[in-house]
Amino acid sequence: MNPLNIVILAAGKGTRMYSGKTKVLHALAGKPLVQHVLDCATALHPQQICVVYGHGGEAVPRAMQQYAAKFVIQEPQLGTGHALQQAMPHLGDDSRTLVLYGDVPLIQQSTLHQMQQAGSGLVLLTVHLDNPTGYGRIVRNEQEDVLSIVEEKDASPEQREIREVNTGILLAPTNKLREWLANLSNNNAQGEYYLTDIVCMAVQQGVAVHTVHPAHEWEIHGINSKSQLAVLERTWQQVEASRLLAHGVTLADPARLDVRGKLVCGRDVEIDVGCIFEGEVRLGNDVRVGAYSVIKNAAIADGTNISPYSHIDSSEVGANCRIGPYARLRPGTRLHDEVHIGNFVEVKNSEIAQASKANHLSYIGDSSVGRRVNIGAGTITCNYDGANKHRTVIEDDVFVGSGTQLVAPLKVGKGATIGAGSAITHDVPEEELTLSRAKQTTVRGWKRPVKKK
Repeated sequence: MNPLNIVILAAGKGTRMYSGKTKVLHALAGKPLVQHVLDCATALHPQQICVVYGHGGEAVPRAMQQYAAKFVIQEPQLGTGHALQQAMPHLGDDSRTLVLYGDVPLIQQSTLHQMQQAGSGLVLLTVHLDNPTGYGRIVRNEQEDVLSIVEEKDASPEQREIREVNTGILLAPTNKLREWLANLSNNNAQGEYYLTDIVCMAVQQGVAVHTVHPAHEWEIHGINSKSQLAVLERTWQQVEASRLLAHGVTLADPARLDVRGKLVCGRDVEIDVGCIFEGEVRLGNDVRVGAYSVIKNAAIADGTNISPYSHIDSSEVGANCRIGPYARLRPGTRLHDEVHIGNFVEVKNSEIAQASKANHLSYIGDSSVGRRVNIGAGTITCNYDGANKHRTVIEDDVFVGSGTQLVAPLKVGKGATIGAGSAITHDVPEEELTLSRAKQTTVRGWKRPVKKK
């Protein structure tokens, strides 16, 4: 089989988006529309990917610079045929070229593979719609051979009754595509060079025209407005919810779930309403995620219970932990098994060993916490001196009383106890009680200030 090229047309301005951002950089399921297409294209291992961009200047190539693609500008924008012409100098003749669209984000690899297997010649991706308004119609003869594609504005009343429509996605021999594009005319209602006109040329030359249908209609839905973006977002989230349900995940309400990346779940996982999963998230067996929690780029081990309104970002959580409610694990956090992080506790860039607890209103930053440590309510590690971050080390079996400030750099020895309300500025010895408090004083006759009238 000849090598595969993929051209992604992404030059549209997106006027109906009413945004200063170019259309293909608006996000669906947590990543830009064009990135969905690039990911799908990359999975096909093509010889060359070429992205044709226009409006938005260098925003598209700058945002997608991690991809090994050729970015070509279309200026001015004179239709899809003209857009594809800009990519042709970068494509070798001894190949086939697949044309995709940066604002049609949910096309699936399985559908594109089916197109590759459809045969030589020109392959069109078409779909039957109950309401074909706005789409070019597939015109066939009595033998059901494809004759042409007629854009709606140029279609006769009879042709507008046709329900089979063109998606714009096609696959063709590159040398024939180059020839057909060179012969395009802009003699139509829009004064543009329609890529669809190549179908008539193929038919006239006796080139076989094949059609393939996607497994799901949502694969070919394009985005031209914020309302269409919102509808497709919910469509995709329903697809994700159905996938999770099919793998045994319990969802309190499949309509109130957002997966903005990749979510992998073990057995008997329960997810309550309003949860958001971003990036790469892995939930182990018997994990429970409470309502309105946000989890991003994290791994949660077996048996852990995440209570409502918890935020976990770029963290690793061990087995049988208890998180939240209203807890926040920031990047660099690693919790070992059976750790408890309670309400309004924030942990950042810290490792907390097995069976340690911080149950209320505390901040643990840039710290190493040993086993079976109890962090009292209102305790904070003072890790920042205004210029640099410093580390706090708390060894095994330490008890930290409530309202304590641990001023880093600092080491608290094994088995130490720190009295409540202490400001600790020096290392704490093992197995001793350490506290730091000023003498309590009562000021007789002091009057509380009152608000001036």
